[in-house]
Amino acid sequence: MAPPREASGWIVALGFLGAHLVLPRLVPGLAKPVSLVLLALAPLLAAAACLMHRRGRGWTALVVALGLWSGGMVADLYEYLVPGTASGETSLSMLLFVLYGVPIIFTTASPASEHWPVRVVDAVLALALGLLFFVHTLSYATMAGSSPDGAANLRLMFDIENLFVVGFALMRFVTSRAPHDRDLFGVLSLFAAAYMVVAAYINHMQETADYGGMVDILIDLPFIVLLLLVWRRPGPRHDRAGLSASHERLAQAVSPLMLPATLLAVAAVLLHAHPRWAVAGFATATLVYGLRNVLSHLRNLAERDRLSLLSQSDPLTALPNRRRFDDVLCREWARARRADTGLALLMIDIDHFKLLNDTMGHPRGDQYLCAVAAALAGCARRTSDLVARYGGEEFVAILPATSAEQAAELAEIMRLRVLDLALASPAPIGRVSVSIGVGHLARIGGEDPETLLGYADRALYVAKHDGRNRVRTLTLGS
Repeated sequence: MAPPREASGWIVALGFLGAHLVLPRLVPGLAKPVSLVLLALAPLLAAAACLMHRRGRGWTALVVALGLWSGGMVADLYEYLVPGTASGETSLSMLLFVLYGVPIIFTTASPASEHWPVRVVDAVLALALGLLFFVHTLSYATMAGSSPDGAANLRLMFDIENLFVVGFALMRFVTSRAPHDRDLFGVLSLFAAAYMVVAAYINHMQETADYGGMVDILIDLPFIVLLLLVWRRPGPRHDRAGLSASHERLAQAVSPLMLPATLLAVAAVLLHAHPRWAVAGFATATLVYGLRNVLSHLRNLAERDRLSLLSQSDPLTALPNRRRFDDVLCREWARARRADTGLALLMIDIDHFKLLNDTMGHPRGDQYLCAVAAALAGCARRTSDLVARYGGEEFVAILPATSAEQAAELAEIMRLRVLDLALASPAPIGRVSVSIGVGHLARIGGEDPETLLGYADRALYVAKHDGRNRVRTLTLGS
């Protein structure tokens, strides 16, 4: 019987640590290259666990980061195996160790929900961050081979990067509602914290130690922690409905600052040794962050317009809804009063609609509502005319600057257009029809819009009383 998933993870983790503890001791003369190979494998094991047990863009970025770190160890191994490459390859390994944090920072600083142009800008900031890391790394090559000030600067750079990774991941974990995000950033927070502690100890307390010693086991630990966290079976997935809205807004407000803040911090470290690169970093952080804000603002404006349109549209028929109708009626009423022009309103009702719903079912009724709505809207040719869904099976049309005769003519066109749809119905005539009441005011005095609505509603009642499938008109004074 196969062991449980969690037990399998522990077997792999303990087996790897045991191998790293024993193998370099078995071949003392090759302890360093053997240990380097195992150190390169440790992040790859964690990456394989991510690919096996987790999915998503954030996990993919973590896999890329682990690959970069493993590449740094491979570069160190190459430098050991190929004489004469120490300076250049050591610089490459340091670069890869530093760059490992860039994909993670990008993941924590650029939410996947952001619009793609904003994420491209975030990627530019991440690349600029990588470039400054590259310049900083090449300035000092290695901590062991540089001056005391150079080594201190390198340690400071690593500390800054690791601290940002932990802080960003922890903030995203605390303020995330979605189960996938909480899983990702929870795992990432624990891994980044373990990595930061181990890196600080190695860089500050064991900076002169060479690979191949017992201290190498400590370097494995963050990746073993990550492997175990990913290998475990996730708990029940529930949204954090109780999360404070202020916490969520805080995360949304602070996230865009993460990449620019990191870039500014690294540029500040470079200021003394490479002032031009530092100034370039400051300028990039400022300008690109400004561009990001512009793109975010444009998207927010577009989203606001979309939501405004949705709030005034009927979700079934896509016609303007009652709210939109009320706004337009008040506006056209005021305009007609100022211009001393007539205003007409059509009240339209689908005949025997309850019978249709009861007999043919609500899905068919919804289909017929959409078909009738499209037919009515197609009859309104002027941009000033508005056809809206009033509620249920009722529609309305506002016709500014229109005479009673013109309004009645358009109403008749609408009635015939609906009949031409030939929609089967249990109604007496065997197909869907509409009754239309036309309310019209030639001049608007002290009345209010409810007056016109009342005229159209009374006219509709007359049309239904007279047998349905017809148009009736009431004007002021009738």
